[in-house]
Amino acid sequence: MDLVRHLRYFTVVAEELHFGNAAIRLGMAQPPLSQRIKRLEEELGVRLFDRSARQVRLTDAGRLLLGEAREIVARVDRLHELARQGEGEALKVGVPPDLAAAVIAALVAGFRETHPGVRLAPAEIWTADQVTALAEGVIDVGLVRHPLSAPGLRFGQVLGQAQGVLLAADDPLTGVGEVHLADLAGRDLLMPPLEGEPGLHAETLSECRRHGYVPAQVHEGAGLGLVLAGAAVAFGPKGEQPGLAWRPLLGSPIISRVSTAWRGATGPTNELIADFSAVTVRTLKESAGMTEQGPGHDFGPARRVSRRPGMLA
Repeated sequence: MDLVRHLRYFTVVAEELHFGNAAIRLGMAQPPLSQRIKRLEEELGVRLFDRSARQVRLTDAGRLLLGEAREIVARVDRLHELARQGEGEALKVGVPPDLAAAVIAALVAGFRETHPGVRLAPAEIWTADQVTALAEGVIDVGLVRHPLSAPGLRFGQVLGQAQGVLLAADDPLTGVGEVHLADLAGRDLLMPPLEGEPGLHAETLSECRRHGYVPAQVHEGAGLGLVLAGAAVAFGPKGEQPGLAWRPLLGSPIISRVSTAWRGATGPTNELIADFSAVTVRTLKESAGMTEQGPGHDFGPARRVSRRPGMLA
């Protein structure tokens, strides 16, 4: 657990005494904020707030902790500020931890071509944590997954990519041209962490259920060890990975959608963010084969696909 970040959540809730208002101020949804306050309480072994239907109040332990929490958060902020003063101009960028290394390298190279004097500093952060990091100024711009509701954020062009299924190389389904989601029935599914990608989880599992696939168990993680071992399947873009096979999904029901995201900025930083967003769109089109999505995204709701003769049961 990132203790400093959770203490920051605590101080904001303590100042607002309202989880909804605190979530808006932090630029995140209320349920994840409540979950992280609960994790902090579990970590510290005390209850920090008395919650009722009408009000939120600090407990005695919460009041004792508040001053220390504010001091810790302020000192960490000061350390970050000192570190920034000691380095050249940099653009701090958040990227999903499972983004392909080749794509990250292409982003860095593409930005360097237009801004050789600016250092691009990427950090691997899941979408939900990027929202918080943007609100706190830890990063300047992020590459986030949709669907995403984040008050106060601005978004670049949304890009989409149809996902296929990743299987162990010796899986029987590697012998079919296209896999119907229903063919995965009874199998475990590997996905990014729910806490980090709540929108992705909800949308993906909804599409799976709609097409007849209810995972036996959902595992969370960025590594593909379970898929290599044949213990789970995963969704992802087409690519060559040792020990794995990729097959397209019939009807393209699973779509990965991403965009850049940032809070309102002014001056040189805003120009850098705009330029980085343009580089990101170009790079994801060229290196990852993504396509532009309209307000409702061009793929539209995934259509229901009937099972065809000869499909695996």
